[in-house]
Amino acid sequence: MKKLSLLSASLLAAFFLCGKAHAQLPPSPDAAPVSNAPAQPVEDIATPTLKINTNLVDLYFTVKDKGGQLAPHLTKDDCSVAENKEPQAWKNFGAETDLPLTLGILLDTSGSQQRVLPLEQDAGSRFLEQVLRKKDEAFVLSFDVNVDLLQDFTNNTRMLTHALQKAEINTAGGNGTGIPGAGGGTIPISGTPKGTLLYDAIYLTSREKFNQETGRKAMIILTDGEDEGSDHKIGEAIESAVRANSLIYVILLADVQRYGNFGYSGYSAAKRLSEESGGRLINVGHDGNKLEAAFQQISDELRSQYVATYKPTNEKMDGTFRKVSITCKGDDMKVQVRKGYYAPRGEDQ
Repeated sequence: MKKLSLLSASLLAAFFLCGKAHAQLPPSPDAAPVSNAPAQPVEDIATPTLKINTNLVDLYFTVKDKGGQLAPHLTKDDCSVAENKEPQAWKNFGAETDLPLTLGILLDTSGSQQRVLPLEQDAGSRFLEQVLRKKDEAFVLSFDVNVDLLQDFTNNTRMLTHALQKAEINTAGGNGTGIPGAGGGTIPISGTPKGTLLYDAIYLTSREKFNQETGRKAMIILTDGEDEGSDHKIGEAIESAVRANSLIYVILLADVQRYGNFGYSGYSAAKRLSEESGGRLINVGHDGNKLEAAFQQISDELRSQYVATYKPTNEKMDGTFRKVSITCKGDDMKVQVRKGYYAPRGEDQ
């Protein structure tokens, strides 16, 4: 089992499967083919004289009508986009169902999930078998007091299912007791308690996995939404996902009564994570039987996305956050899209 630690370079290196950063990551499924042709003689290689800036904003979004049904047949004339309230012009717009999809399945294996983990594992396996196609890839990661990469990128559903099934609840000292959301063990009496590293898991997924991938990307997180002890704050987790252009879907499983006097705050955090990244929160309470329906909703949305681009009228490369909004014609059409993006800086170009 590979451990991810924000404090240990050696453990972080394990996240890349032995070593060199990104050396073990498979190429993006829609990457340009590698040529095996002999290199041209130096004198025959044309010297570029013009650098063209193609600073396009990529958006992946879904649209639903007032009844909550997907609206998959809209055109660019039906929808408009604005950046910081300034209208923009579509460069490309289309309903794409066959673009490669990159998924990260993130399992909360802290003590609060003890009752529902088997259901998560079985429903997650069926979801992957249903949604993954030849050009797609996924990985499986668990988080509690650690962040563990259980299976790196693969299209092999058998390997992904095996990874899901080997996930285990992490309880301190193996005593099986503890506070929900706190790793299942006692809270340390000194230092920062580490129990459910939700925000760290999102941050690491965005920075160390999705940042090297292109196209459609989504995290599907099964959790009660509580974080305990992450080195990164919720704002940093969201920023990392937005920079990686990754959606966050949260399937929220929480038996609120179990939290007693410690209170429960997972819902608001999960809602913020999902909405600001362009994903969605699906609350199944403590009824694990609703997982199948939740996964089906996510599958339908991922396969009914619009893919659109525009070139911002604000061409400043200042690294600022730009708010994005999309409106579509129709009766109470609701658009599910990320709240914005970070403009590149000059040195990033």
